[in-house]
Amino acid sequence: MDDDLNVTYITLYGYVEMGTYRFFYFFIMFTVYILAMCFSVTIVYLICIHRNLHEPMYIFIAALLMNSIVYNTAMYPNLLYNILAKKHIISYSACLLQLFVFYSLSASDFFLLSAMAYDRYVSICKPLQYTTIMRKYTVTLILLLAWLVPFCELVVTVILSADSKLCHLTLNAIFCNNLVYTLHCVTSRVQAMFDVFALLSMALFPLFFIYFTYIRILTISYRSSREVRTKASQTCLPHVIVLSLFSCLCAYDVIISQMGSNIHFIMTFQAFLYYPLFYPIIYGLKMKEISKHIKRLFCQAKLI
Repeated sequence: MDDDLNVTYITLYGYVEMGTYRFFYFFIMFTVYILAMCFSVTIVYLICIHRNLHEPMYIFIAALLMNSIVYNTAMYPNLLYNILAKKHIISYSACLLQLFVFYSLSASDFFLLSAMAYDRYVSICKPLQYTTIMRKYTVTLILLLAWLVPFCELVVTVILSADSKLCHLTLNAIFCNNLVYTLHCVTSRVQAMFDVFALLSMALFPLFFIYFTYIRILTISYRSSREVRTKASQTCLPHVIVLSLFSCLCAYDVIISQMGSNIHFIMTFQAFLYYPLFYPIIYGLKMKEISKHIKRLFCQAKLI
């Protein structure tokens, strides 16, 4: 505690486990950061400039990648700095801001993945009604809700955490996540109940909706023609891959406080290593129209 400024600082103990490998970790993380930013910005740019990509599915992909860009910008520079720094401290207010950014964007991803699942369901199972259901107004409303709902719920979580008394000032992590609760002297019943509500509304309910939607798609496409089955597999497979990987990371984060420190560090490092590259690589390679425009872009770059 700094008495002059009345600022509470938290020590991030997770970096201690890097030891003599910190320069190696820095190189790997910096490379991932640059690649993720370049890939994400490129795909968003292509979706913006090409009219044939101005469809709900690609708009939702662009929104996911925008979340990834904000996430990388907010998390990686501080992470890279701390890897090389001798002291790994962060103010409690900045720690809560980091927690807010991390979980609000993660929850927003769940809502956007739900929107993409619904879009695929309407496209494959109700093709004649697609233009009527997935109108511009509907897509805009979905995007607003995908960003505003997590924002509002996480604001409440941050306010409740800010009012909690701290009995510990050491966090066994490399960034501020749900382990912040281990710093509190006592977790209030109100906060515990609200966190359960937030987990249900921002993660579990969207997850159940997504799986239910894809089961419906598979059931209907299986009974339909070969053309419908091919379309379903081509457009749904990237979403299923992303959902599976993202769900595993979120499940890990929920049970992170029960793990040992070594396992915790290794899993967190892998999350930062893989997560930023999920969306640009999978959607860039698996989505036929996006992949086509990426190839054209690189061919034009070679000719210049």
